[in-house]
Amino acid sequence: MTDSFKHNSKWFYTGWTILLIAAVILCVSLALTGCGGSGGGSGSGGSGDAGGAEDGKPLNEGEPGDYKIPEYRGATFDEGKAQGAGGVKLDTSHVETGYVSLKSDSDKEIKFQVISGNDKYTYDVRKGKKQVFPLTSGNGKYSFHVMENVEGNSYAEIYKASADVKLKDKFQPYTRPNQYADYDKDSKCVKIAKKLAKQATNESDFVAKVYDYVCANVEYDYELAKNIPSDYVPDPDKTIKEKKGICFSYASLAASMLRSQGIPTKIIFGYVAPDDIYHAWNMFYTKEQGWVTVDFQTNKKDWNRLDLTFAAVGSDNEFIGDGSNYQEVYQY
Repeated sequence: MTDSFKHNSKWFYTGWTILLIAAVILCVSLALTGCGGSGGGSGSGGSGDAGGAEDGKPLNEGEPGDYKIPEYRGATFDEGKAQGAGGVKLDTSHVETGYVSLKSDSDKEIKFQVISGNDKYTYDVRKGKKQVFPLTSGNGKYSFHVMENVEGNSYAEIYKASADVKLKDKFQPYTRPNQYADYDKDSKCVKIAKKLAKQATNESDFVAKVYDYVCANVEYDYELAKNIPSDYVPDPDKTIKEKKGICFSYASLAASMLRSQGIPTKIIFGYVAPDDIYHAWNMFYTKEQGWVTVDFQTNKKDWNRLDLTFAAVGSDNEFIGDGSNYQEVYQY
């Protein structure tokens, strides 16, 4: 689990209370507009209006299937290139494509740190599972630390590696699966996303279809929010199957679906004012411009906020606002 989860109790208990109040206040609106998505209302600097591109033509002009799905970008663990100690092996042979991968066969509790400059991310490592960790600090020098539990909350470093990272492009870490957006070509979420992408007229239309799908098919899980395990990491396919989740679940599912079909997408953790709710949401990137027929706006050559949790409970107006109340802390 990352450093960002030091405040997970505040995140889930406070977030649950605020979201429940918002859901009650807006119950009439929800009955009329469904999940608070494409039915109307304001979002992250956006509008429920269809709008148009700068040339006056409808943004979604085109035929279903016009969206050109880029080649799938996966992530692998190369056993032959991995090195390590204490039953833990680290593969750093894919740093130019934005990630490192690790596998642990140790019976001891293992943590893994990725450090670059002032950025430090600490993860829990699961035994027997090949895990992927993104290099979200961009180009530069990284150090990787494998730490073994020795007693209580104390850990000792058992292996260290470093790399000078030069990414093939800045989107590499955000177009591939990782520990928090865990999918492959055979995942159900990927198959659903591919169907939606084949129906889309362009990038923004595909994002809108994913937004509508997740918003319509996943409800906020208030019970999970009250009893969240300390090491909770969502499974996108499980979220689809159970049709419920918390903000982390929404962000993980959206990122998995969008990334798998070529849309660079971040999972962001941070705080939302005015109550400083510790929260998770997405940022996605599009080359297109203009308004999308859901409650978010796409800006040319820029990252755009997508908050499916608040949208799903109908809280866009109160919490999303113009986006200035969001404070980003970690990104994956």
